[in-house]
Amino acid sequence: MLIFFIFIYLLLTVLLGTWAARNVRSSGDYILAGRSLPMLLSASALFATWFGSETVFGASSEFLHGGLIAVIEDPFGAALCLILFGTFFARKLYKMNLLTLGDLFRVRYGKRTELLAAFLMVPSYFGYIAAQLVAMGLIMNVVADTGLVNGILISAVIVTFYTFIGGMWAISVTDFVQSILIITGLAILAYIMAQKAGGAMIIIREVPADTFKFFPDANPKAFIAWIAAWSILGLGSIPSQDVFQRVMSSGSSSIAWKSCYVAAGLYLTVAMLPLFISLATRYLYPEQLLTDDAQLVLPAMVLAHTTLPVQILFFGSLLSAIMSTTSAAMLAPASILSENIIKPLRKESLSDKQMLMLTRLAVLGMSAIATLLACWKTNVYELVAESSIFSLVSLFVPMTAALYWHKANSIGALVSMACGMIVWVSCILLDTEIYPLVYGLLAALIGLLAGTFLGPLFIKKAEEAET
Repeated sequence: MLIFFIFIYLLLTVLLGTWAARNVRSSGDYILAGRSLPMLLSASALFATWFGSETVFGASSEFLHGGLIAVIEDPFGAALCLILFGTFFARKLYKMNLLTLGDLFRVRYGKRTELLAAFLMVPSYFGYIAAQLVAMGLIMNVVADTGLVNGILISAVIVTFYTFIGGMWAISVTDFVQSILIITGLAILAYIMAQKAGGAMIIIREVPADTFKFFPDANPKAFIAWIAAWSILGLGSIPSQDVFQRVMSSGSSSIAWKSCYVAAGLYLTVAMLPLFISLATRYLYPEQLLTDDAQLVLPAMVLAHTTLPVQILFFGSLLSAIMSTTSAAMLAPASILSENIIKPLRKESLSDKQMLMLTRLAVLGMSAIATLLACWKTNVYELVAESSIFSLVSLFVPMTAALYWHKANSIGALVSMACGMIVWVSCILLDTEIYPLVYGLLAALIGLLAGTFLGPLFIKKAEEAET
């Protein structure tokens, strides 16, 4: 019975997205929803950026094992990203009227930098899309006993079809409905769990003393690790096409930055619900924690200990939220691939209708690669973290400089990207004691400064030597 209702639920979601897709008449409509979203749609779309697999599955699992300090990355880092983007980036980027984040690198640094930035941006999404597919596969397996790999494959087919048709218009409309449903579902489940325990305070009083520890120990290593956790999503997701797309789809500059704040507040508030539910699960059903995969605790508990209406609301809304997140995550790199890699490399210009089809075909390629990755590595929290770190060490510094430092040049941007990536990868291979992302971010900053000030001098000397 539950499977039947979830099938109907997913079908209605796809139909809603298809209905919204009637507004897609150009590549601009497909990628940025015509820059016309009102506050409610814009804020709900931003709220849905991360709220799905990594929050409900990944964060709740990490919280059970390590307490509040173990989930600094998400939800706290994710909320920080939205606050920072709304404060320092949204208005400046909106006024530039860009279609993709890659366009910023072209306008500010030139085509070579655009291409390198695009080549770095696209791979950063594979892990993120894979994380969403793993989450959907986990749900399919729990509800229908499909097996994880089969669940991932089924999910990939569904969400790829949805993304191929829908574009940003469909994503935004479904985000609004799905945000209401997922909040309602989690709130009802949290209330039921609290009532079964005799009250929320009883659950909270029974948790280990260090569960709500928020600040690190008083030593440099712990503090650096804590800052690094904030930075993974807090800074690493700022140079990401999916956040850029959702903000730039707003109907005005004012809506763009305000929706970031609304979404941050909503995200940070609602994300506490799955954390509380995980505590309630440990208190009421400690045997549930003996499952092989801690990511399965919450869905298994819902299936075993709640009524059918609650199960339908929870699993249906959660699947829809993850579908929406996955759809946007597939669209983002597809937009970069078509607009900032294929288009500049082609000698012949393409019509807008051809660009629209090219972006849709790119979605298929993104889906295929991410599906393979999802079948290979199945830890949701790790997949999301790795994708964000990739952007942080390569793109954050030159993107920020593009908007705030007029002296920054293409040489500095190129050296920054190269240094950040090389040092980060080297530190991973060397297994450094301090987080590799710290070294990578510092290398990117030093590379920007060195390239900006020394690069022109080397070029000038080379030219003089030739003459």
